[in-house]
Amino acid sequence: MARGDDDFIAFAQASSARLQRAAYLLTGDQHQAEEAAQATLVRVYAAWGRVRRRDPYAYARTVLTNLVTDQWRRPMREYATETMPEQPVPDDVADVVSKRRWLIGVLQALSPRERAVVVLRHFFDASEAEVARELDLSAGTVKSLNSRALAKLRITAGLVPPLRTETEAGVGL
Repeated sequence: MARGDDDFIAFAQASSARLQRAAYLLTGDQHQAEEAAQATLVRVYAAWGRVRRRDPYAYARTVLTNLVTDQWRRPMREYATETMPEQPVPDDVADVVSKRRWLIGVLQALSPRERAVVVLRHFFDASEAEVARELDLSAGTVKSLNSRALAKLRITAGLVPPLRTETEAGVGL
């Protein structure tokens, strides 16, 4: 096979599920995540001859992040129809589904840039320098976005109690 297709097939099989989960964390929508992961693999295949000897997963991660970021910048136009599409009925697969929904809900409280930084740093275990390079930000911006995002997540998740006023704390009495 040309261009190392066997190598690419092995790479795609090994990384497609993780790319799709990361895309889901970035978008919050299963269909957009599937499309983003598929488009990522298409672009990685197009560049396979150049990236296969380096770190193809890092390249795929960068492509995925850029694809999702481009969707934020240029949102897709939707056209109204007379009938509503059928909404999927949530299965009662309790714990896994509720945790996933909780996580997506909490992540949606973040701005798109904060969400991208958190997913790259904590889901992909990328260093601050890698995140800065992939998102074209300074290292300081990555640190502050990550810190701010984690603080928001702690408050949204209820892990940090809200600050008490002086009268509630008994100071002004």
